Amino acid sequence: MLATLPDFSQARIVVIGDVMLDRYWSGQATRISPEAPVPVVRVNSHEDRVGGAANVALNIARLGGQVTLLGVVGDDAEGVALKTSLEAEGVNCAFVVQPGLRTICKLRVMAQHQQLIRVDFEDVPLQFDHSALQSLLQSQLPDHAVLVLSDYGKGTLADAAEIIGLAKAAGRQVLIDPKGTDFSRYAHADVITPNLGEFLAVVGACANEDAVQAKGRKLLAEHQIANLLLTRGESGMTLIEPEASQSIPAQAKDVFDVTGAGDTVIAVMALCMAAQIPLTEAMYFANLAGGIVVGKLGTSTVSVEELARAMHGAGGSAQYGVVSEDELACLITHAKASGERVIMTNGCFDLLHAGHVTYLQQARALGDRLVVAVNSDASVKILKGESRPINGLQHRMTVLAALSCVDWVVAFEEETPERLYCKVLPNVIVKGGDYTPDQVAGGDCVIKAGGEVKVLTFVEGQSTTNMINKARGAE
Repeated sequence: MLATLPDFSQARIVVIGDVMLDRYWSGQATRISPEAPVPVVRVNSHEDRVGGAANVALNIARLGGQVTLLGVVGDDAEGVALKTSLEAEGVNCAFVVQPGLRTICKLRVMAQHQQLIRVDFEDVPLQFDHSALQSLLQSQLPDHAVLVLSDYGKGTLADAAEIIGLAKAAGRQVLIDPKGTDFSRYAHADVITPNLGEFLAVVGACANEDAVQAKGRKLLAEHQIANLLLTRGESGMTLIEPEASQSIPAQAKDVFDVTGAGDTVIAVMALCMAAQIPLTEAMYFANLAGGIVVGKLGTSTVSVEELARAMHGAGGSAQYGVVSEDELACLITHAKASGERVIMTNGCFDLLHAGHVTYLQQARALGDRLVVAVNSDASVKILKGESRPINGLQHRMTVLAALSCVDWVVAFEEETPERLYCKVLPNVIVKGGDYTPDQVAGGDCVIKAGGEVKVLTFVEGQSTTNMINKARGAE
């Protein structure tokens, strides 16, 4: 298995399918209605999330992939809300807007984190111009490597066979999250991802594992489908190929809500396939992601940081390792409230050497927690030139997170971490070199908040540039 999380930034994926809005009304239920024997919920918050194929696209975007979403919406407020929310997250939306059609919306009423009722607003099967959707797809296929069909049985993919034909004619890989019992509609797909219940509804009861695999291979052969990824809940996943199979156990420690877990699984599979990662390793990442998302309430996604932590046995927990900015802000606030002294430093850390390690150990000795902020690949290029970095951001952060002296690692996009320092406000900023405290980016913010800036000397003779020049001289 890969030791680090793949770089999904160049993965280009088209998602097509049933898009919907998941609406949550939450509150407290403390009494029974005098009108009927039902609980009364006093709603105190509401939230809109994207669902169905839109959630697949959002998962891809949040893991760094480039994604275009094709679907059908009505000319209504819900359709606008979907598009606005998705585009804010970097999803390119190419919707057929059908006048008179109602955008699919699922309203869930929650009390004490429990779902009391779901109310569906939909007119299905969807009636719309299928040729318009196919034209949109044909315009997008040349610029994307993988097509995902997210079928929720609402009618967007009534012509699934034609859609698959267009993708295969363009030489694109096709993944499908299926619906219903007629899998002939999905013929010629590269990967199909039914859950166990969907699979058994198609092939019939299976007395044992041998029967599962035999019927799975028969299904592949009947419909000329290349691979079947069977998601099995608490039993994990099984990848069935024409000549082999492999199973892995589930990763979830606590299952809170399975809503949208299949969306996350197929999103990660698509990202891995677009990044040319073998299917067995893709299944490993998808299994990790699925284990994270079922521990969340409602339709959810997985972040790069959560997936990276899960790879190293942290189950998505942010106690140590790579974290997002928002997670870091919360962690530092909690650490300070617990009386801990938080030290923070920054750098490119392209090729980690003894000088880096010594410097980080000295920084850690100044307090209880050490945070390392790492320049993004783009900012390293600005600072160091087009030939840098030698190692990508995820690789650099993974190596730093493995050091015993480092508690949390976070990325930043700018040339300096000033904005980040002013946001999270560590107790101490540490900088190496010949700086004076007033020259350190972000120092003013931290000092005004009662913190301080310390400058440490670097280990003589140790630098990434020297390492690179020495290696080039040996070539």
